[in-house]
Amino acid sequence: MSLSQKGSATIHDDHEAAMDPKDVGSGDFHAIDPHSGVKRGLKTRHLSMMALAGIIGPGLLVGSGAALNSGGPASLLIGFGVIGLIAFSIMQSLGELTTLYPSGGAFTDLGDRFIDKAFGVAVGWNYFIIWVCVLANEYNVISSVMVSWSDKIPLWGYFLIFWFAFLGFQLLGVETFGEAEFWLALLKLVGLVAYFIFSIVYVSGGVKGVDAFGFKYWHNPGPFADGFRGVASVFVFCSTFYAGVESVAVAATETKNPGVAVPHSIRQVFIRIVVVYMGCAFFFGLTCPSNAPELVGGASHALKSPMTIALQNAGWANGVHLINAFIFVTCLSAVNSSIYIGSRTILYMAQDGKAPRFLGWTDRRGVPVYATLLTNACGALSMMNLSTGASKAYGYIINLSGVSTFLVWGAISLIHIRFRAAWKAQGHSPEELPYKSLWYPWNAYFGLLSNVFLAFVQGWSTLVPFDAGNFVDAYILLPLFPVIYFVYKFTFKTRLWRPHEVDLQAGRRRDLDEARDVETRADGTPLPWWRKIFSSL
Repeated sequence: MSLSQKGSATIHDDHEAAMDPKDVGSGDFHAIDPHSGVKRGLKTRHLSMMALAGIIGPGLLVGSGAALNSGGPASLLIGFGVIGLIAFSIMQSLGELTTLYPSGGAFTDLGDRFIDKAFGVAVGWNYFIIWVCVLANEYNVISSVMVSWSDKIPLWGYFLIFWFAFLGFQLLGVETFGEAEFWLALLKLVGLVAYFIFSIVYVSGGVKGVDAFGFKYWHNPGPFADGFRGVASVFVFCSTFYAGVESVAVAATETKNPGVAVPHSIRQVFIRIVVVYMGCAFFFGLTCPSNAPELVGGASHALKSPMTIALQNAGWANGVHLINAFIFVTCLSAVNSSIYIGSRTILYMAQDGKAPRFLGWTDRRGVPVYATLLTNACGALSMMNLSTGASKAYGYIINLSGVSTFLVWGAISLIHIRFRAAWKAQGHSPEELPYKSLWYPWNAYFGLLSNVFLAFVQGWSTLVPFDAGNFVDAYILLPLFPVIYFVYKFTFKTRLWRPHEVDLQAGRRRDLDEARDVETRADGTPLPWWRKIFSSL
């Protein structure tokens, strides 16, 4: 038995009681996951919209302003494009793994199984750090937006209001979370498309009193703000914007039909990269000058985004309130998603002995109460805003999370490579896989090497001239991964698994709603197209 199997959490008695009697004894069709205790309540459309727009938040709308200022519009496109290719590579690897093993712990558990338990521990804690940083960013922004509307309540007061509100919402359960995320994500997509349409009208001279200016800002102040140094700095921001594309793997355990939902969601990541990220990079650089003083270093708590500046330059002074309202909506979704992903990460780690055991407890409804409390409490990091200002606080936390994103993504590629080695060593062929990654092995090796390279180069701009503070901020988490790995390895005497030793069977399960139930009637005849769509919802 592998370490990942030995570390699986025991089934709580109250989880047994919560199961539907018809589920017991019929294979792995439990509504409550018997290993982790979470409820399998997410529908295919929930996971699809999470993959498409779920984690899009203030990082993209506000942080892109700092990226635009650092590198210019061309650097922004290059950064989004390069990181987008890497993200696509990672999702191909993750799609193959998660469709076959929709287990609790996602790639942290798979790191145990295919490499070494110490490796899974290092990946898990780095991934948790990412979501702590992202959550703090989002609390920073949502509180700052409220202060910009009314400063009668102090920043910390708004933070506490939202903290308790989000905690209460998370404790309602995964089905409520999934439904809210579906509609909020849809609203974010509609808002971004509306801005893209406005941008085309604006630069074409369709706004009254504004002449057509096309690619004016690509000529003045220019496509690049600081040469290669500017491009390198943009990579850090872009990695944080893309963080979350891999979250479908974390949510797979709580999905009713991972065999259908996960591959469908993976395919939608390509749409997200092209339409959402590349669209934002292009239109933000088209409508906002990279040297606009409002982009960074604002003295007020309310951060400015390229969207705000574009609307004001178009003559709508009060457009700031519309964009702040849009940012507020994205924050609602992004904070919600960050708490969810962070809490599930620490939950699965605790159940496998990688974090304090009490964090692995779930109630009868499948809600990880203690893990949710801890994750949400980490959002208090946003209160560094009180002493440093919103913009500086944002920059500090971005640098912390950027390098961890590259390390986790690189780890996913390595896990995929090790899985294929074990799959081949034990006599299986790629044709047996329910979802097969594109362009293996080139795609997986590209993901591994590019993430390792970017983990080292992302802080390059701090070297010339040398800035000790920013250098430490950019690289302090880089040695954390090997430190965790070797400390755990030598303390608990773990070892690397050989391909023929890997357990390829544990963790595989069938969908709660089989494909035949969605596609056919009880007598086996096909459903009409409208019934198939309705059933999939």
